[in-house]
Amino acid sequence: MENKVFDVLILTGRPASGKSEIIDFILRTSPEQRVKKFHIGDLTILDDFPMLWTWFEEDAILSQILSKPRLHTDEDGYFKYDHLWDLLVERINLDFRKLRREISSSQDKSTTIIEFSRGTEHGGYQRALSRLSKDIFARSGVLYVNVSYEESLRKNRRRFNPQRPDSILEHSLPDEKLERLYRYDDWSDLTADDPEFLTINGIQVPYVVFDNLDDVTTNNPEMLKKRLLKALNELYNLGC
Repeated sequence: MENKVFDVLILTGRPASGKSEIIDFILRTSPEQRVKKFHIGDLTILDDFPMLWTWFEEDAILSQILSKPRLHTDEDGYFKYDHLWDLLVERINLDFRKLRREISSSQDKSTTIIEFSRGTEHGGYQRALSRLSKDIFARSGVLYVNVSYEESLRKNRRRFNPQRPDSILEHSLPDEKLERLYRYDDWSDLTADDPEFLTINGIQVPYVVFDNLDDVTTNNPEMLKKRLLKALNELYNLGC
C-alpha cells in the first residue's frame, strides 16, 4: 500500500548513540514527508528514560525530604532490585496497550517508536526484547544504532547539561555507571545467526543496523537524513 507506515519501530543502541537525535530529526520533519519518505505516521514515543528518571526523583524526595527508605535505587543511583529492568519493559507493554485501545485499526496511520538501551550487565537486549509483548512484536521492526563503547562515552560526556539532567537530549550518566551498565551489549550475539531477522519468542522481527560510528546524528542533518532514509526503507522492505 502506498505510503504505508511502520506500526512500531523499536529503536535501540548504547546510551548517547544517537537514538534521541534520530527521533528529534523525525519530529522536525513535516508529517507529509515523514510518511512519504520515512514511513513514519502520527508519532507516539515510548521511552523508558522518563520512567526511570521518575524513580530517581521519587527516591530523592523520599530520602532527602521525607526521611524515608528509597524504593527503587541505592544512594549511588543503581537499581536496588534486578527485576526493575523487567518492570520498565512491562511498563512499555502496558502503555502500548493503552495506546492501541484508543486507535481504530481501520483508520490507523500512527507509528509508535519504542526506545531503550540495555547492556549485558542487566540482561542485554535478549532479556529486554523477550519481555516485550507479542502484540508489539507482530507489528515491529528494529533499528539498532551502532556505536562503539568509546563513542558512547565521548558523546555521553559531551551532551551533559547539569541544569537539565531530566532532558531527553541532554541527560548523561557518570562514567563509572556507563561502564558498569553499558560497556558491553549482546547485539552482535543476538543477530549472529541472521542478517535480517531476529527470532524472539517464536516471532521473526526484521532489523536493520544504523551505523553511527562517524556521528552523523550531531550537526549533520543532510547525512543523517540520507542514512536514515536508507535504513528505514531497507527495514520497510523487509516486511514491516
